[in-house]
Amino acid sequence: MDFTVDGLIFLMAAMLIIGVAATKFSSRLGMPSLVLFLIAGMLLSEVIYFENTEFVQLVGILALIIILFEGGTQTRWQSIRPVLGASTSLATFGVVITSGIVGLAAVWILDLTWLEGLLLGAIVGSTDAAAVFSVLGTKNIKAKLTSTLEAESGTNDPMAVFLTVMFIELIQIPETGTWSLIGAFIMQMSVGLAAGLILGRLTVFTISRINLDASGLYPVLALSFAIFTYASTTFMNGSGLLAVYVMAVVVGNYEIPYRHSILRFNEGFAWMMQIVMFIMLGLLVFPNQLLENIWQGIVLSLILMLVARPVGVFLSMLGMRYNGKEKIFVSWAGLKGAVPIVLATYPIVAGIDNAMLIFNTVFFVVLTSALIQGGTLSWLGNRLGLAGEEKPASPYSLELVALGKTESEMIELTIPKDAVVAGMKLADITLPKYTLITAVIRKEKILTPTGVTRLKEGDTLYVLTKKKTRDLVKIRFYQKSWKEEQDEERNTVKAKKSGSKA
Repeated sequence: MDFTVDGLIFLMAAMLIIGVAATKFSSRLGMPSLVLFLIAGMLLSEVIYFENTEFVQLVGILALIIILFEGGTQTRWQSIRPVLGASTSLATFGVVITSGIVGLAAVWILDLTWLEGLLLGAIVGSTDAAAVFSVLGTKNIKAKLTSTLEAESGTNDPMAVFLTVMFIELIQIPETGTWSLIGAFIMQMSVGLAAGLILGRLTVFTISRINLDASGLYPVLALSFAIFTYASTTFMNGSGLLAVYVMAVVVGNYEIPYRHSILRFNEGFAWMMQIVMFIMLGLLVFPNQLLENIWQGIVLSLILMLVARPVGVFLSMLGMRYNGKEKIFVSWAGLKGAVPIVLATYPIVAGIDNAMLIFNTVFFVVLTSALIQGGTLSWLGNRLGLAGEEKPASPYSLELVALGKTESEMIELTIPKDAVVAGMKLADITLPKYTLITAVIRKEKILTPTGVTRLKEGDTLYVLTKKKTRDLVKIRFYQKSWKEEQDEERNTVKAKKSGSKA
């Protein structure tokens, strides 16, 4: 098929329709939707000849930015803070160990050089967040484990990218110094972390202060900052992917205007980019080529799932408070997805020998990992006693949609434990002028607020107020009782005394 303008538009429409339909079947089959996206791309490759690897790489990187931004904004800092040590170790040492074992196996199985084998191992070293959580769905997996996997999958991509680029450079320029590469890695991570924090705060400040004419522009502005964060950080020789994830976590943990609109827009756009990216990656593979080294691919997949990933997890989590069952689950949750296949295009663009062999092998490994691990992850969680009942999502969401400039906004508040307002009537609560409580949600039921409505701990309130009085409203509803503040103060004093004695 000739790629005219109309042909490209038709191809894009076909990819989106097929991709959306595939998500319905993937949820029923209990496997990541990426598997069906890849298969759809492979089937299209039989009728459409497509080999523009550079364009696919560009689309893949853009998709990764959007996917990481969407995942980061959904991440709660209070949930990942306790597991930051474990997730960081998994994202660095775990990736290195996993990559090394797979790389050594690839040298023997595929008859590659040492550097080519380690390059293949580096490409498949990271865990894909979208694949993991599309399989888990609403399963109530232990909070510590979901937070660990969430933080690991969001921060391990920079290590995989660095290792991939490093081995390509060593293949092309053998005299490259090892210490200079280590220094470059430390610099990339430091710049990426700093840029993510700074640009995250800048994004929050801008969105909170700017007054745009249309509410639909706020999600576009937030996403533009994410792309700018990647581009500017990469320009400064930092890790752009790490910067985007950190920036997204900062944005997601602040109360910003049009928060729900931004999150919903990101979710839909991330799905669209996943569909387009995986189907385009599938277009680069022809089924007959994929089957040429089928047994080598199967052996490498088994080594990755049963040896490399578990060894990487258990060694990188030594001395941490995770039991054997939890480590087994984390090991099996190391699904491969977008990043390995995008990284597999790097050797092709760089003109590395055996680049197509590496690409086809990585593609097969990702496919089998998603099929086998993805299809059994929920089952394993139940067998190990790490999954509870399905976790229902809140069926209500309310936000003020501004058709023009406005000084007011809708904010969502949840009454915390031991709050002063818990048990009080709405009529007895002093609020800033022009503030209106529009809805009270209690145990998934909507209550029409009146003056005699008593608030309870855990109630969710939707409050319409002026932007300049937003912080005062939050302080009023979040303020704890005098007794609670005294208890916290006594606990702090006790902790300091016990620390000084130790």
